[in-house]
Amino acid sequence: MKPVEIYTSPLCGYCHAAKRLLTTKGVSFAEIDLSKQPERRSEMTQRASGGRTVPQIFIGTTHVGGCDELFKLDRDGKLDALLAG
Repeated sequence: MKPVEIYTSPLCGYCHAAKRLLTTKGVSFAEIDLSKQPERRSEMTQRASGGRTVPQIFIGTTHVGGCDELFKLDRDGKLDALLAG
């Protein structure tokens, strides 16, 4: 399974929903909490091609986007294949 990274904030409902979906699917992920590591926000913005909101989700080297995009991949039946690589 490809590594998953998710940039989050503790007060973000979309972050919690994205993490819940990944957890439900049995996917482990590395969480980068920007409230605890604010210096990593510029890293996130650069990796996400300018994306400034959280969550920003990466599966392997693929930038998925945010929560809506993650759920769309799942609804379309594409998330499991992306995770498996």
